[in-house]
Amino acid sequence: MDYHNDRNDLTKRSVAGSPAAPAQAANTTTAPPKKSTLLRRLLSPHEIATLLLLLHAPVAAFAKPELPMLQEAGLVETVSTDAGESHIRLTPEGNAILRGLGVR
Repeated sequence: MDYHNDRNDLTKRSVAGSPAAPAQAANTTTAPPKKSTLLRRLLSPHEIATLLLLLHAPVAAFAKPELPMLQEAGLVETVSTDAGESHIRLTPEGNAILRGLGVR
């Protein structure tokens, strides 16, 4: 048995969804993609510090340059007050990141 040739032979791949088995993947029905809760990149020290600030109190919208990236990652959200001012606060995902870092 030649492992190298078997490994590269597309007909001998049995794992569905592997990049080398497109015929098997085509036969399965695809479900709608689930909302990803995993971070796709590491947070910078400034972004972590901003999450820590938001843990204790919401800040004015766009008071810090890191807020748009954190909002795009789904870690913070914009809320409007009765006075019409916008503030940024942590989302449940942002709280989970801080809990993962050991912050209670």
